[in-house]
Amino acid sequence: MASTAFPSLAKKVQLSDGTTYGYVAVPPSTPDHVSFLLLHGYPSSSYDWRHQITGLQKAGYGVIAPDLLGYGDTDKPIDLKAYRNKTMSKHIIEILDREGIDKAVMVGHDWGVGLASRLATYHRDRFYGLVTIAVAYIAPGNTWDVDSICETTKNIVGYETFGYWKWHNTAEAAQDCNDHPASVFTLLYPHDPLLWKSDFAPTGKAAEFVRSGRIAPLPSWFPLDEYTIHDRIFSKGGYAGPMSWYKAAIAGVDAEDEAAIPKEDRLCPVPNLFLAAKQDHVCRADLQSISSREVAPNGRIEEVDTGHWVQLEEPEVVNRLLVEFAVEVKGKE
Repeated sequence: MASTAFPSLAKKVQLSDGTTYGYVAVPPSTPDHVSFLLLHGYPSSSYDWRHQITGLQKAGYGVIAPDLLGYGDTDKPIDLKAYRNKTMSKHIIEILDREGIDKAVMVGHDWGVGLASRLATYHRDRFYGLVTIAVAYIAPGNTWDVDSICETTKNIVGYETFGYWKWHNTAEAAQDCNDHPASVFTLLYPHDPLLWKSDFAPTGKAAEFVRSGRIAPLPSWFPLDEYTIHDRIFSKGGYAGPMSWYKAAIAGVDAEDEAAIPKEDRLCPVPNLFLAAKQDHVCRADLQSISSREVAPNGRIEEVDTGHWVQLEEPEVVNRLLVEFAVEVKGKE
């Protein structure tokens, strides 16, 4: 969470609808330097942007990195309707307003891509462009039929990629994770990307791994001292909030909002760079790249030879690509 990992940069604010958010705020060093909005995924927090926060700050850029709803210093509602992307988009825009940021370069990873995609839909004038990491831009109106996705991916790539969603959608999943935090961490931040293919993606495998208390080695790119901070963040908030993102998607909380979006607004409305993770066995680079070409036809795709956690595994590569993209899209204004 912001206050644990970056106490000197952390802020906490109660928004106009009463929701409290914690976030990291770094002002740009000059008016010519843009600010980056960094939106994390699951099971994460603003802490997983630590290499970008420090790197971009050193390069003079501004950064806003919120703990998203359900995480860290931010409120953790149980009502799934609270996780509507339209509502959360308004929250993020209000934070930008409070920080005096008229326009930013937006970056999303994992579930953060889903929120970033709708921010681009509802508030396109606030963003120079969008960088999506591991997950391609998600068009409005997407339905999360997990059984269908699992059947389709098994036919295409030989295994289910979204089987773990079925466990995440149960009442027991959050408690399972709270009871076995080391198991969750070493499964979700794998030392070997192939662990996701064998023990995370297929139906039933993730629950079995966690409930058995199985622990794998820490990855080389997430040392013990950083793992300790991550563990401290999640021990305070638990997994009920983070799991709500999956449950809300499956429940279709965005369906009504997105049905009202015109078909001509389905494509990514801002410049897009997609960083595809070549060793990600859930958000597979091949399938995500096909999707990206369909929904962001004018975007660019860069493949990075990492697992799912691109920004942690190759931070210097990611930081370089972010800065290059920012220079490119700001120059087109």
